[in-house]
Amino acid sequence: MAAVTQEKQYTPSLLSFFVYNPSFGPREGEEEKKILFYHPSEVEKNEKIRNVGLCEAIVQFTRTFCPTKPAKSLHTQKNRQFFFEAEDSYWIVMIVKNPMVEKPNKDGKPPTIEYQEEEVLDTVYGAVLRQCYSMYKLFNGTFGRAMEAGGVELLIPKLEKFFYRYLQTLHLQSCDLLDVFGGISFFPLDKMTYLKIQSFVNRVEENLRLVKYTAFLYNDQLIWSGLEQDDMRILYKYLTTSLFPRHSEPELAGRDSALRPEVSGNLLHYGRFLTGPANLKDPDAKFRFPRIFVHTEDGSEELHLIVYKAMSAAVCFMISASVELTREFCERLDALVGPQLTLLASDICEQFTLNRRISGPDKEPQFKFIYFNHMNLAEKSTIHMRKTASVSLTSVHPDLMKILGDINCDFARVDEDEEVIVKAMTDYWVVGKKSDQRELYVILNQKNANLIEVNGRSDTTTMTPDMHYITHPIVR
Repeated sequence: MAAVTQEKQYTPSLLSFFVYNPSFGPREGEEEKKILFYHPSEVEKNEKIRNVGLCEAIVQFTRTFCPTKPAKSLHTQKNRQFFFEAEDSYWIVMIVKNPMVEKPNKDGKPPTIEYQEEEVLDTVYGAVLRQCYSMYKLFNGTFGRAMEAGGVELLIPKLEKFFYRYLQTLHLQSCDLLDVFGGISFFPLDKMTYLKIQSFVNRVEENLRLVKYTAFLYNDQLIWSGLEQDDMRILYKYLTTSLFPRHSEPELAGRDSALRPEVSGNLLHYGRFLTGPANLKDPDAKFRFPRIFVHTEDGSEELHLIVYKAMSAAVCFMISASVELTREFCERLDALVGPQLTLLASDICEQFTLNRRISGPDKEPQFKFIYFNHMNLAEKSTIHMRKTASVSLTSVHPDLMKILGDINCDFARVDEDEEVIVKAMTDYWVVGKKSDQRELYVILNQKNANLIEVNGRSDTTTMTPDMHYITHPIVR
């Protein structure tokens, strides 16, 4: 008997991504000048011009109905197009191929293709497109800045260098509600340990006067930041989805653990640079650090980004890019920060382990939730077991994640507080609540529960995830 061919599932994928400015090629025959970046680059020139021209026409057409709100997306059977005016007249477009199912046919006929257009959420992928620009701006500044510094001849190479690498890390099949929020996961701490960290930050900034801003993280969660919220939000995404995964190391249990210990006085020293020199003792070490741009009252400021880690604690030091960082400065920073950060990391680990022991063993909760606070960007999820740029491992079925996204879309349409309860086909109940700039999404596995019982159970969890943060970090 011939083997039965099974259905093939195809996830959303990036079809094309481009940046254009319609004012750069206003005349016929100059259309190619509008295109500042186009992916994939091997696409034939006339096709690039046609695709950009179509998007430009769509945007202009929709502006006749609402001049202040041009089109944000275009739905077709096979693709979804997303438009974003990042800066005045600078447009970024992302075209996503819709997920599809390939069903085999009998008698040797070609398979039937069914496109799942409704599985692609505008809010999710629109947020992904905005994140692309925010990440570019973090490392390169605005498009306008590049134009002022060197014109199109400078802007185009910057776009190509950044997006060529960044788009390779864009895994659209892993995008979900957390990409809409773009929040920050905060580490729960008792007051005494938090004050130790605050004291550490103050001491370092006092001794290393070049440091303008500091951020302190533990286990990829934020504890302290001196940056503005929007700057910290995109820097946090870069750290947790790109930099930290590249430098992962075994978790250390406490002060007695040993991993490349160096003795500094009476303290063990596990510190190392994640950006900059890999080995300070190397005579050929390079003392170059990535540069980032942060907001200021006058526009933006360019900074060196030094990321230093000891065990599970990481500190970001930001120093004006006008200062030249030398070997002597890095050795001084290493000697000062390394031992103290090692001790702090051990204290945090021991305190956290003690708190978990007191609270008892972890039990499988009767519900799973996602929580987001728009005021301080606090984010918490018991649904995501792992969330990076390349993978999103969730403990619930994708259909339930789709329902969460749909509820979020409903919340985005209104300013008032709202509550939505959905009974899924799989007997799960999904509850969404929006109240006072906070959103809570709860998934209950209560097969025989009725609407009143579900509402009562969700009320007991309403907006309580903030209680997990004993001390909120200060984010200036």
